[in-house]
Amino acid sequence: MSAKLERLGETLRTALGDMLRSVVTDRGEVSIEVLAADYLQAAQILRDHADLQFEQLIDVSGLDYSTYGNAPREGGRFAVATHLLSIKYNWRLRLRAFAEDDAFPVLDSLVGVWPSANWFEREAFDLYGIMFSGHPDLRRILTDYGFVGHPFRKDFPVSGHVEMRYDPEAGRVVYQPVTIAPRENTPRIVREEHYGDVGHG
Repeated sequence: MSAKLERLGETLRTALGDMLRSVVTDRGEVSIEVLAADYLQAAQILRDHADLQFEQLIDVSGLDYSTYGNAPREGGRFAVATHLLSIKYNWRLRLRAFAEDDAFPVLDSLVGVWPSANWFEREAFDLYGIMFSGHPDLRRILTDYGFVGHPFRKDFPVSGHVEMRYDPEAGRVVYQPVTIAPRENTPRIVREEHYGDVGHG
């Protein structure tokens, strides 16, 4: 581990204290984990602490650990990984927190700390069903408003009994029973005009 990353790890331990559940340095990256109850406070410390100054949020990713490594995982199922950048110190950090309730996963919104979290949190809500308490406008961002379910959950069905399409007459997306149009697949072979003739080629 480089001296720079070692210094970051020590600074994180000092700044976050008992909130810090783990610090992992792997492949030149530092990842930390905090409890859901400490997620918002930890984010504020990471932004405001004079020796850290993670002033830029790069991304918030939803995570579903229902079958992590092809085996059931102990602990929470849904988490978010928040990727941060300290421009002053040229440090990158991954902050992870697990939602306490798998049936209704909720974490605090970080929009008040980093406004750029807004659309990332909406994406995590839309695709994973993770709710963000205090978010100013938590609506779907990639799927239709009437869409049922969350596509990136590992238990989301890949095929079903309804399909959606845009209906120009209704002016909106509509759901209807799955239709499979019959079609005939005829192999088509394209060859040169004199392919296989003796004397040509």
